[in-house]
Amino acid sequence: MTIRHLRIFVAVCEEGSMTKAGQKLFMAQPTVSLAISKLENHYGVKLFDRLSKRLYLTDTGRELLAYAQHIIQMFDEMETKVQNLSNSGTLRIGSSVTIGNRFLPSLLKTFSQNRPGVAVKSQIDNSERIEQAVLDNQVDLGLIEGVTRSSELVNEAFWDDELVLLFARGHRWETQPVVMPDQLKDEPFLAREHGSGGREVLESALLLHDIKIEPVWESISTQAILQAVLNGIGWAVLPLLLVEPLLKQGLLVTRPIEGISLNRKFAIIYHKNKYLTDIMQEFMDLCTAPILTR
Repeated sequence: MTIRHLRIFVAVCEEGSMTKAGQKLFMAQPTVSLAISKLENHYGVKLFDRLSKRLYLTDTGRELLAYAQHIIQMFDEMETKVQNLSNSGTLRIGSSVTIGNRFLPSLLKTFSQNRPGVAVKSQIDNSERIEQAVLDNQVDLGLIEGVTRSSELVNEAFWDDELVLLFARGHRWETQPVVMPDQLKDEPFLAREHGSGGREVLESALLLHDIKIEPVWESISTQAILQAVLNGIGWAVLPLLLVEPLLKQGLLVTRPIEGISLNRKFAIIYHKNKYLTDIMQEFMDLCTAPILTR
């Protein structure tokens, strides 16, 4: 038995005629009659007395009418409220540190202007932990650096990014047009923590040259690493997006690493079994759209 059968039944009660009920519901009279017959057969009762071509509700019919009107009212309220959830609710976003610094504030500002009724909760961590948060359903969408490891996640690239080798002014590499991979082992390496997308890109690229380097400085803070580089403690590889202002001011120096490309993509990730709400889809569209403020 469906809500459709109940709607037809209520219409017949209100109109006092199957023909008039059909006209009200834009249905043929035989369709209305069939629905009423199915109701009666389903419950094994008689809902109407048919006397002199007129319909009269039975006592059972009156009982069913009270239930049917209440059920239809509750159903219509549910439909309205659930549909309105597309303009409210909560969106849980997880972001890597780099994306959280560079993109997330402007993205959330624009999104909140478009959807003022939606509460947004953000979690900033390294890409590995954000990936796990998506798998554990702690966040709805993740913004990470690189690609996912899990086949349970969908990965959609939304921005090209470049990592660059950085060191302080006056360093001996400043006189070189490029830095050779082997030279990296001779100077102190300042790195993000394990699980950072940028560190994984660098380490994977160096492994292709059979080079493994242990950092002397390890931090979850990009700013701490930048300060260490500025003070000549060592070299680092960080996103160009974050350090470009310092390079333009001449406070830091960058050189390419011979034979090594450090390009990567930022990606939106979500669980393959996750239902994508209108709110989630709108945020994803915002990420992939060109935004001049970036």
